[in-house]
Amino acid sequence: MLTLPALPAAAANFTPPSGCKLEITVQNRGCSVSQHYRCGSDAPGDQRVTYFTPEGPTFQSRIDRETRWMESTDLRSGLTDVLEEEAQDHASFSTLLETGRDDFDFWTRSNDGERLRHVGHDELTGETVQIDGVTLELTRFELTTYGESGQVLIRRHGQQFISRAQGRFYGGVETSEDWTGAVRQTNDSPVTFSFPGQPGFGSTKPEYDCDLQMVGGQGADILWQLVKEART
Repeated sequence: MLTLPALPAAAANFTPPSGCKLEITVQNRGCSVSQHYRCGSDAPGDQRVTYFTPEGPTFQSRIDRETRWMESTDLRSGLTDVLEEEAQDHASFSTLLETGRDDFDFWTRSNDGERLRHVGHDELTGETVQIDGVTLELTRFELTTYGESGQVLIRRHGQQFISRAQGRFYGGVETSEDWTGAVRQTNDSPVTFSFPGQPGFGSTKPEYDCDLQMVGGQGADILWQLVKEART
């Protein structure tokens, strides 16, 4: 696993690990900026992302060509989830594109030994939008995350975006509820896309919604963040 060193909040530019190439910097709603890159040591089609908030790097993940959650790490706590090989129904980006809907039912395991089951679906709405010159399609999704004994930990539903050209999901508007009853309504939609040579490429300073107060149930923060960001 490639783990980035902690960077100061004032750091101006992102440098991917050795052997990796930064492809896109995305400014998102919700006061985050994401760095999307690929690494030569990964399997063909794998993509990585690191998210920054005003406090610095907070989260990173790797997906494969089917957008499966291969590994996800909360950089503040060190908690990492990895995908288990056996699944009732792995996520499939190609199925979503071909049929308009993809159902999934798979397990992840964390480095503290916890196993989580993720069950849900993604579906295309048929709507296409242009955001900062990038063509994206809207999706609807539902996702329930269970503990190993079957208890519901997090329920999520809402809207996201996909890029066929880039082969990945981007965040959108969603509602989630954790096992404590705490409900969050968030908007992590992309606002700007910066490619090599363009202004903002590699910038680690979030630009949108950073004046808003973020509130929620702290007991679920780490798990909620891992589940929320793994796909995007």
